[in-house]
Amino acid sequence: MRAMDTRAQTPLTFMKMHGLGNDFVVVDARARTFDLTDSQITAIAHRQKGVGFDQLAVITHGAAGSNADAHLTFYNADASTSAACGNATRCIARHLMDETGAESLTLTTDRGTLFAREAGEGLVSVNMGQPQLTWDEIPLSEAMDTLELPIDGVPTATGMGNPHCTFFVEDVAAVDLATFGAAHEHHPLYPERTNVQVAQIVGENHIRMRVWERGVGITLASGSSSCATAVAAARRGLTGRKVQIDLDGGTLWIDWAEDGVWMTGTTEHVFTGQFTEAFLERAK
Repeated sequence: MRAMDTRAQTPLTFMKMHGLGNDFVVVDARARTFDLTDSQITAIAHRQKGVGFDQLAVITHGAAGSNADAHLTFYNADASTSAACGNATRCIARHLMDETGAESLTLTTDRGTLFAREAGEGLVSVNMGQPQLTWDEIPLSEAMDTLELPIDGVPTATGMGNPHCTFFVEDVAAVDLATFGAAHEHHPLYPERTNVQVAQIVGENHIRMRVWERGVGITLASGSSSCATAVAAARRGLTGRKVQIDLDGGTLWIDWAEDGVWMTGTTEHVFTGQFTEAFLERAK
């Protein structure tokens, strides 16, 4: 059982959001407590029998004594946890800024403290923190150079609070991502599994990228994957530190700055709904 109070009232309200088609169920737990089992999370994630999501995000109050506006917790579609989820962070930041009128926020996650700000023209920026570049931080299963892994295709390993494996290819459309991503998610070099990206340099500081997320599968976009790909491209001298990344669901702008990796893009709050007591009970 998840570490949330079992004295839940029903119905449980949620928001459906997405960032470039990377979609989320968001539950605001600041005003009430609840408990979800792994089986309930996977039931909610089911795209025919539930709501469907790439990640479930839970908003709680920041820790006592901190200056955080909120704390965010993320679950993948298979109920595993993720310390970071960039697009969900941007979506929730937009919601909280609209709610409070603030133009900047401090958010805490298992990844650490993240900063979000209004970027104008419907865009939201989030600083995803400094990338993790050493084998033990990512983590990998043994000591090695993370720039070129001893895997066919010599991908680059990067940590963004979750592990990433980025392959630079001639044509991302030619890759059978369903097979390729599933095979590499569970590579023995990644003890915690990995997100898998295939990336193509299409112009100066311009990348086309597709992504397979661990615990989810193919997604239309991924914020942390975009940050990891931008960092990998800059480390390999393929681009500068500020790039445009075109994903299946749209475009993100990534800036690997001195204070961390900033990610900017659009967000969408699609609808607000409620889970029925009967659905949650059957899904236990």
